[in-house]
Amino acid sequence: MTFIRSLRSAVLMLGVSALAMPAGAADPVVVPEQPVFPAQGKITYVPRTSILEYKALSAYQEPDWVTEKFVKTGKLPPVGERLPKEPLVYKTGNMPDGTGVYGDTIRHVIGGRPEGWNYSAGQSQGWGGIDIGMFECLTRTAPLFQVEANDMEPLPNLAKSWKWSEDGHKLTMKLIEGAKWSDGDPFDAEDVMFYWEDNVLDPNVTPLNGATPETFGVGTTLKALDPYTIEWTFKEAFPRQYLFAMAYGTFCPGPSHILKTKHPKYAGTTYDQYKNAFPPEYLNFPVMGAWVPVAYRSDDIVVLRRNPYYWKVDEEGRQLPYLNEAHYKLSTWADRDVQAIAGSGDISNLEQPENFVEALKRAAEDTAPARLAFGPRVIGYNLHLNFSANGWGEPDERGEAVRQLNRNLDFRKAVTMAIDRQKLGDSLVKGPFTAIYPGGLSSGTSFYDRQSTMYYPYDLDEAKALLKKAGLVDTDGDGFVNFPAGTAGGGDVQIVLLITGEYGTDRNLGEGVVGQMERLGLKVVLNTLDGPKRDAAHYGGRFDWSIRRNEQDLTSVVQNTPQLAATGPRTSWHHRAGTDGTLDLMPFEQELVDIVNKFIASNDSAERADLMKQYQKVATTNLDSIGLTEYPGALIVNKRFSNIPQGTPIFMFNWAEDSIMRERLYVAADKQGDYELYPEQLPGKPGDGGPAE
Repeated sequence: MTFIRSLRSAVLMLGVSALAMPAGAADPVVVPEQPVFPAQGKITYVPRTSILEYKALSAYQEPDWVTEKFVKTGKLPPVGERLPKEPLVYKTGNMPDGTGVYGDTIRHVIGGRPEGWNYSAGQSQGWGGIDIGMFECLTRTAPLFQVEANDMEPLPNLAKSWKWSEDGHKLTMKLIEGAKWSDGDPFDAEDVMFYWEDNVLDPNVTPLNGATPETFGVGTTLKALDPYTIEWTFKEAFPRQYLFAMAYGTFCPGPSHILKTKHPKYAGTTYDQYKNAFPPEYLNFPVMGAWVPVAYRSDDIVVLRRNPYYWKVDEEGRQLPYLNEAHYKLSTWADRDVQAIAGSGDISNLEQPENFVEALKRAAEDTAPARLAFGPRVIGYNLHLNFSANGWGEPDERGEAVRQLNRNLDFRKAVTMAIDRQKLGDSLVKGPFTAIYPGGLSSGTSFYDRQSTMYYPYDLDEAKALLKKAGLVDTDGDGFVNFPAGTAGGGDVQIVLLITGEYGTDRNLGEGVVGQMERLGLKVVLNTLDGPKRDAAHYGGRFDWSIRRNEQDLTSVVQNTPQLAATGPRTSWHHRAGTDGTLDLMPFEQELVDIVNKFIASNDSAERADLMKQYQKVATTNLDSIGLTEYPGALIVNKRFSNIPQGTPIFMFNWAEDSIMRERLYVAADKQGDYELYPEQLPGKPGDGGPAE
């Protein structure tokens, strides 16, 4: 039986969904309740302090082969000398299956391709968890899905502790002392300051996840007090929100002792030379993460081996990670699901609903190598309309005319009311998976309030009337409305929709929007780019409309909160400062900015909850973005792995690759397979062609 229909043909079917509303009623209503989804997993909530601590232990352990081949031969210092003064210690009580044993491999399949290892300068490592396994950040948020709401603050990481000044404008952070990069070079404040001063603050450099000075608050400064102490100064008092911004992926320092050798400020190179100085072929790139890249074969595989200087241990003193090796097979994102279900891959975030039914069928079989666990509905897609009317992306006459339409509420109402979300969702997957999503906060976040979530139900006739009210009529009889005379030559209103070509769901939704807008009378054409090129076009403002999967701001709210509105010149996904450096905010946008800023400044839980209700109502009533569909994801993991937390969402504060804390995963001795490609080998010197024996 074929479960997936062509989205394009589905959305062009005549008729309206059962949720249609009578023509002439262009006022919003409360969004319908979502269908019950009984397969959703349950999360056990714990205090933050039950997860980890920093302390010295009486003795430390490592794999026997490391001691025999590397320590006893003088190639490495003893494990105790490679660890920090007080390593990060994971508490046994928070490990679902307890402390583990060494050995085995975790096999990932990814659709991305590594551009190189210079995360600080914006190079993608291919996604799918490679960068999360390589780079560590000041704080950590992904495991917070299991933390009680009244205890919600990031976990310490490279920053082991922090203290606010009495007035709340200064934050002093103590860095982990004595930790080392995977090549043995000390990690200290120099690495942190290089990332801040020469990457985040340098306007010619864009770190991978788009960190800007505004990410940490307008006017924020940072300085080093000593090798293991840094001090933040904020304009706001007690802006605890920025602790979340210091987690993956916006404050993850790179190895300054390597990067400085290619940075224009220190090496006299160009910025392009700096960004591209560490291609995938540059192996053994120093990391603070659990695994180091030691092999790369184009369009085939990336192999990472255990970091001998990793600075985290379990309560019995075993240096982590338990797993010796990590593979990243270079294929497609759809193939990731297929291989995880088949057992040739070990983990996947089942996020493309087109694969849900077949995945559930296979996982239900007794012989299935993988188990499947669904989380809450946190995967949502928004249609972002470019609101910048003063030059962001330097649009041509047609593009500028489209942006003026985007800023017209009647036009936005016409667009949202022409979208039959029920059909969009059903065309991706049948069953109780997808739900009507009008935009705004994810229904999976604890800040979601349905009564504050406004929705303009599908009504094509009313949508066409609203287009006419906005001044758009079909003057040449070709089925598409035209710009008014004197605007963009009076031609058809043609809109370029930016999507990624890496995910089938994104392509299907893009084609669905094209088809539904055609029925409305808008000519929409797709600009399909792969991830890095799509991101460059989006960050550069080179789009009319863009379909994006929701980020942490809409799923956790407390992470990347400034991105919920145009709180700074480069925070909003669809409205950034123009060529004159200013933001031409519409009144409702200013209202959103004020709400978000109040939320960031508040420490009162009740007030914060009320502010997000206000935010949701303003955002969805005024269509700050236009929601398309929302559905749950499922974690697919091979049954041989232990220490997978129950109810792990595939994306909330971060992706599941980080949420499950892969450095704690292990495979019981009697379940281990023969998957290691470089057994009993460790990373070599930076730039060498492979691992060291």
